[in-house]
Amino acid sequence: MSIDENFPKSFPKQHQNKQPGSESQMNPMPIYDAPEYHNDGKRLKGKVAVITGGDSGIGRAISLAFAREGAKVCIVYKDEHEDANKTKELVDKEGADCLLISGDIGCEDFCNDCINQVMNKYKSIDILINNAAEQHTVNSLEELTKEQWERTFKTNIFGPFYLTKAALPHLKKGSSIINTVSIVAYKGHEQLIDYSVTKGGLVAFTRSLAKGLASKGIRVNAVAPGPIWTPLIPASFDEQKVSKFGSTNIMGRAGQPVELAQAYVFLASQGASYITGEVIHVNGGEMVET
Repeated sequence: MSIDENFPKSFPKQHQNKQPGSESQMNPMPIYDAPEYHNDGKRLKGKVAVITGGDSGIGRAISLAFAREGAKVCIVYKDEHEDANKTKELVDKEGADCLLISGDIGCEDFCNDCINQVMNKYKSIDILINNAAEQHTVNSLEELTKEQWERTFKTNIFGPFYLTKAALPHLKKGSSIINTVSIVAYKGHEQLIDYSVTKGGLVAFTRSLAKGLASKGIRVNAVAPGPIWTPLIPASFDEQKVSKFGSTNIMGRAGQPVELAQAYVFLASQGASYITGEVIHVNGGEMVET
C-alpha cells in the first residue's frame, strides 16, 4: 500500500471564522509527518531557519522536516499560540532548538524586531521561508473591499518584503530564501482575486531577487502548492466546499503538508546549489503554464 492511500479523499463539513485558521480545530488534522518522509542526512545541520506561518499546515511540516535535518528553527506566527506550542513540542522532540515569535508580519517594525531576536539568539540566519499568508473569498470584484485588498497585500506581499529586507544584511554566500507561492498565481481563482494577485507578485519577487542576489551567492526559489489541507481551507471556504476540497484533482484528493516539506528541504540544501529563480510545483498533477 502506498502512503497516499492512507490520506483522506474527502473531509467533513466545517468552517472557521478567523484567518489564518487553527490547525487544532480541523477534522481531520493535517498530516505533517509520516515515516516514509524521514531523513537523517542532516542536510541542514547547523543552519538557522526563519519560517513564517511555521506554527501549522505547510509551515509545521517544514519546521519538523528542517529540525530533522539539523536546523535551528525560528517559527514566526500571528497569534495561534496553541498550534505554535504544539509545533515547538514536535521540534523539541527532535532535539532541535526552536524559537517562537508572535506578531503581524504586515508590520515593518515587527519584522525588524523579529530578525533582531533571531540574531540575538543564534547570531546568524541561513534560510528564510516566507510562508505565511491569508486569503478571503468573494463572489465578485465588486464585493472585494479596499480594506480586504490592503490586508491581504500586507500579509502576503509586504510581509515577505519587510522580512527579506530585514534579513538580507545577515545572509551570506550559501544562504537561501524560499517563498511559498500558489497554483493560483498561474491559473487564477474567481473567488480569491486578491490572494491570486499577491501570489503572482511573489513569483515575480522570487525571480527578481534571484537575479539581484546571485552575485552574492544567495539563492531565491519558491514552492507552488496546489490544493493542500491546511487551516486556511476551513477558514476561507464554506462547509460544502471544504467537504469536497481537492476532489477534482487528477489524484482524486487534496495534498497533505508532509508532501511539500521535502521540496523546501531540497531547495534549502546544497543539493539545489545550481537552482535559483525557480518554482517547484507540488499540486498532484495539475498542469500549469510557468
